[in-house]
Amino acid sequence: MSADLGPLLIQRGDTPGRRALRRLLRRRGAMLGLVIVLAFIVLAIFAPLIAPYDPVAASWSAVRTPPSTEYWFGTDEIGRDVLSRVVWGTRASLLAGLVSVCISMALGVPIGLLAAYVGGWTDGLISRFTDSMLAVPFLILAIALAAFLGPSLTNAMIAIGVSATPIFIRLTRAQVLAVKVEDFVEAARAVGNPHWRIALRHILPNVLPPLIVQATLAIAAAIIAEASLSFLGLGQQPPAPSWGSMLNTAKNYVDNAPWMAIWPGLSIFLLVLSFNLFGDGLRDALDPKHK
Repeated sequence: MSADLGPLLIQRGDTPGRRALRRLLRRRGAMLGLVIVLAFIVLAIFAPLIAPYDPVAASWSAVRTPPSTEYWFGTDEIGRDVLSRVVWGTRASLLAGLVSVCISMALGVPIGLLAAYVGGWTDGLISRFTDSMLAVPFLILAIALAAFLGPSLTNAMIAIGVSATPIFIRLTRAQVLAVKVEDFVEAARAVGNPHWRIALRHILPNVLPPLIVQATLAIAAAIIAEASLSFLGLGQQPPAPSWGSMLNTAKNYVDNAPWMAIWPGLSIFLLVLSFNLFGDGLRDALDPKHK
């Protein structure tokens, strides 16, 4: 009897979340990306303990020193330790990516849910406004908003978040339109649930998986956008370390001190690639029909 009930008990305990987790764990690329992302998060959290030097302290006796046992990543044009600045710059990049995407989701998900659930002229008005924003390239819109708000990391995060909002509006609207005609939604409506309860308790939880995947991929885009704004002088302001501003300075010394550009550029490449790998694996895990 126990042998017959065993598979049944395993099947009953096998939830969709566990199946998605198993699919995610089987994807080596996603796991590699997650490990690298976690490593960067550790660097950002424990930057004061990991960085060997003060990231803004200059040493005129060590200007543009090549990588050595004392300065593993070399020094920059005024003798600041590149390794320390790369470690502290991780905070700005991760903060910009996470906060910007939170702003985008906080604005885009409710608006997209409202447009799809209410429909009619509300949906038409929101859709046309979203289309007009999507007509402008993401980075161009972010640069324009950052220039309007003023150069700072906070304003850069706001600009990136607002610029990415139309993507979440469009995605949320499409998912809600597909879910709101399902039988369980009609049943919830038939028993007299109010509209707000149907939207928040029955529809929203069922559209979260693709939104989570899009948020993971959007973080990578936000990190590139923050580096671009800092490179143009619209993001993190010197002397505070930022990978984009480090590349802006390093472009003047590529021939004599290439390490000034290699390490922040490599950091951007690894972090963005890792988020993309993890996002792709997460998409495959949450949507087993996707190939």
